[in-house]
Amino acid sequence: MADKTEKLTDHAYDGIQEFDNPAPGWWSLLLFGSIVFSVFYVLVMHFSLLRTNPEMQWDNAQSSYYQELFGEIGTLEPDAPTIVQMANDEKWTALGSSIYAANCAQCHAGDGSGGTGPNLTDNAWIHAKKIEDIYTIIDEGVTTKGMPAWGIRLNQNEMVLVSAFVANMNRNSIAGGKQAEGEILAPWDLKPSE
Repeated sequence: MADKTEKLTDHAYDGIQEFDNPAPGWWSLLLFGSIVFSVFYVLVMHFSLLRTNPEMQWDNAQSSYYQELFGEIGTLEPDAPTIVQMANDEKWTALGSSIYAANCAQCHAGDGSGGTGPNLTDNAWIHAKKIEDIYTIIDEGVTTKGMPAWGIRLNQNEMVLVSAFVANMNRNSIAGGKQAEGEILAPWDLKPSE
């Protein structure tokens, strides 16, 4: 057996001298393995076309869902008959409601009674004169009032469905909502054409 003094290092601190024991092989293997792995990880996750993150996965899933869903109806035209038709279809109104909740509710309130944006449940409209103007407002925005143009974020079908949902909101005036702003118009005619 080797003498213990042969394994001592020259290094001493506060009168304590330490043994020259190398790190275990498995520990060194883990250390160098993790360094090599980190190089490949950085290359794949930051510079590769194969990378994914939760936001990208969500966008891809949402896009494929909408493609499948909108495959049933094709591309919706932003005209009055289409908006009225979608406003009377529960399935599409529910989808318009979820799009509204995700994008519009922070300014117009979840029930449409108004917040920083105008009340959508009364018959007063600042920029709309006819039902298809709702689509135009959503698409182009109103920069003077701080409303962004949603046409760069939502596709045409989504904006038509939100327009139909907003037209539907106009059927139920909410008590205690924001004061009416703009011109008072007759309620939208949402009877489906036969």
